[in-house]
Amino acid sequence: MKPIRKPLSILLTCLALIGAVAGVNQLWGCKGDRLPSEVNGAVMSTSSAERNAAFAAQEAENVEPDADGYYESEAEKAAELAITPYENLEQPAELGGHDEFLLFKSQFIISYNVNRLCPNYVCWSLTPEKAYGKVQRSDNFHGDPTMSDRARVETFDFNGSGYDRGHMCPAGDNKNTSQAMDESFCMTNICPQNHNLNVGAWNDLEIQCRSWAKNYGTLYICCGPIFDSRTPKTIGRRQGIKIAVPDRFFKVILTLGRVPKAIGFIYPNKACSGDMRDYAVSVDKVEQETGMDFFFQLDDKQEKELEKVCNPGAWGI
Repeated sequence: MKPIRKPLSILLTCLALIGAVAGVNQLWGCKGDRLPSEVNGAVMSTSSAERNAAFAAQEAENVEPDADGYYESEAEKAAELAITPYENLEQPAELGGHDEFLLFKSQFIISYNVNRLCPNYVCWSLTPEKAYGKVQRSDNFHGDPTMSDRARVETFDFNGSGYDRGHMCPAGDNKNTSQAMDESFCMTNICPQNHNLNVGAWNDLEIQCRSWAKNYGTLYICCGPIFDSRTPKTIGRRQGIKIAVPDRFFKVILTLGRVPKAIGFIYPNKACSGDMRDYAVSVDKVEQETGMDFFFQLDDKQEKELEKVCNPGAWGI
């Protein structure tokens, strides 16, 4: 019997070793994507942390896994939404029934009306960097090279009209780059504007927006003309170049800073006296007057709450 015991002992020893190796492998396998050297340490990879957090959320809230196998609680969803930037939040929803040609400049978007030869709206995000940059105002008004000859307004088309070349996206909101400053003087960013409004109340609102950007961080802004008649007054002496003169102008402003808030303004295209708050309205009111849908990317409840309020005092005016 002795010759048999030795091989049996060796066999049992081998089986024990195989079992131990399998146990270690299983242990490593249970550690997700941690390396063997990390099993007893504090190092954890990003994906391991995410999976452990997801597992804890599943255990705590008993939620179902999404398509890629991760578990996401309502709190996680809210946190993700809060830090995910909106793409072009300042841009209204697609216009229905409008003549629209979208022009994407380096720092603002123009919805251009090729029949009225002025923008439907211009929208941009305003940051302190843009508002307080070092680039000097150029005053180089020029036709937009992206437009065809038939639809290209030139600076001389305003000569003798009695109207200023009124910026929608101001030059003062594009002081961080020479390209943006030059683009702000494209005639696609310009509307016929009463001189006293241009250098007065409208300019005051532009200055105020830059101050708000300094205080609140990024502002989301959209502005443009309002036409009260289907056959507005026009300017321009060249054949085929008739530029519609707005009856009013609107501007809507949103901040998602420490205290999210929104406000709108409507100014008649004439000299405006009185206080800025006299022209303040809710964003809902501007939507009624223009038929546009602003800040539609926001959560529906947040959008509704922000857009129904007109509270100039909350903006310090």
